[in-house]
Amino acid sequence: MAVLGLPGARLELDTLFLDAGGVLVNPGWERVSAVLVARGVGAAPERLREAEPRAKRELDSPEVVPATSDAGRGWLYFDLVLSHAGIARSPATDAALADLRSYHALHNLWEEVPADVRPALERFRAAGLRLVVVSNANGTVEALLERLGLRAFFDVVFDSHREGVEKPDPRFFRLALERSGSRADRTVHVGDFYHVDVAGARAAGLAAVLVDRAGLHAGADCPRVRDLLVLADALDPGAPLPAARGARGARGGRD
Repeated sequence: MAVLGLPGARLELDTLFLDAGGVLVNPGWERVSAVLVARGVGAAPERLREAEPRAKRELDSPEVVPATSDAGRGWLYFDLVLSHAGIARSPATDAALADLRSYHALHNLWEEVPADVRPALERFRAAGLRLVVVSNANGTVEALLERLGLRAFFDVVFDSHREGVEKPDPRFFRLALERSGSRADRTVHVGDFYHVDVAGARAAGLAAVLVDRAGLHAGADCPRVRDLLVLADALDPGAPLPAARGARGARGGRD
């Protein structure tokens, strides 16, 4: 057993459910930029990276999520990234996104691993936690994790395309609990969309933590972390966390 101590939350757990996109992996912005440039659209990778959090925040609403599927949100997301980056939609951007869709269907475009991910996964494993991927994806997420050298960290990988159900539907979480041998009251789900991950996990009886890398969810009624190392810092295997440690936050007070 491990204890997770975050401001406003003390959770006993033996399993972490982890979303893939936005938590373990991000879009390969170097590739996205290169495809846009090949179509005549100037878009530096850093410009796209900086625009991405605002696009994601715009998607993460109680109006958009129920009215869309994960696949629909995925490509709306890229339109919004371009918009927030100041790049007007055009036949050239449409052609570039079509090229990226083709690549994604075969290989998965979410191929950039944030620097916090591997060391945090090592620490979760050292704490004795069962690690399970619960991801809205297109059937390629397990192969992607293999390609990126991350698959060995996980006991089970659940891909919504393969399971025929996607977050925020609580059935996806219940399926993952049952097939991973986990208990809802001892499992925490970690995701990056409030209305997909937090709402879905809660509907299935799980606690949830929101990865909010850009700090755009200040009003959320759930624990938030900037990255997975913050979460790892909040773990104390086998014992309650002292109140003072939880109160001051992890990694220099990041939320």
